[in-house]
Amino acid sequence: MDDRPAVVATSTDPEIARWRHRPRADPADAEAYIRRRSAEWLRDERYSWAVCEPTTGEMLGEVELADLDLCHGSAEVACLALPAARGRGMTTTALSAVIRFAFGGLGLHRLTYAWADGNTASARVAQRCGFLVEGRRREAWLVDGRRVDVHVAGRLATDH
Repeated sequence: MDDRPAVVATSTDPEIARWRHRPRADPADAEAYIRRRSAEWLRDERYSWAVCEPTTGEMLGEVELADLDLCHGSAEVACLALPAARGRGMTTTALSAVIRFAFGGLGLHRLTYAWADGNTASARVAQRCGFLVEGRRREAWLVDGRRVDVHVAGRLATDH
């Protein structure tokens, strides 16, 4: 499968660009992004997955374990959904699978999830995946040209 067109699409989608840093909307930058993600896997720094439509292989989104610290058993999760996948539960399903892998397969103990004030879709995903709000980082991200607070939530392997 060639994910470059979908990576370019994530760079041009205004809703994704509003909340997430993406590579430039250029096939060469998309290819570099995919190569960088592969290298990060090999170095156990970040694991990312393209979330695809099972019947066609079309990329619908991305889920990742970033800031991976295997020694301390922690990582930050992040996700995005292309327009065709929004509102279908795909992100919650994919993130739930990654959470099970993080705790069961990798033996991680703690995951964090952060989203900007106003990103109600991310807040819903965090809640549905069992993350508990732990606090906020004041004016931590730049969204639409202004500083916004970032909500920080956590989930432990021992949470039920």
